Parts: sequence; C-alpha cells; structure tokens
Amino acid sequence: MEKSENKNNVICYCFGYTEEDIIRDFIKNHGYSSVLEKIMAEKRAGMCRCAKKNPKKR
Repeated sequence: MEKSENKNNVICYCFGYTEEDIIRDFIKNHGYSSVLEKIMAEKRAGMCRCAKKNPKKR
C-alpha cells in the first residue's frame, strides 16, 4: 500500500497511515479496510512508537 505524504490527515504516526490510505484500502477491498488490523499486529510485535512520533505523545 502506498503511503501518502500529506501530514495533515495522518491517522497513525507510527506507521504512516493517512485517511487517504484507509479510503483506498476500503475501496480496494470492496468495503473493508484492514489498516486497523495491520496497526494492531505491529503494536503486538512491539513496533509502536506513538510516544515519540505522535505530536500528542500517545
């Protein structure tokens, strides 16, 4: 999946997902987006860096 460079609508700072990424995934998968599942799998794997990458530190 391509990541958008528009930082104004970032949904996940750790993994770079934007609103456009979710919409594209939703359309590509006929009404279903797997982005949340991907984010949760990465978090379980210990790859989350929200405290450092998210401007709100969460």
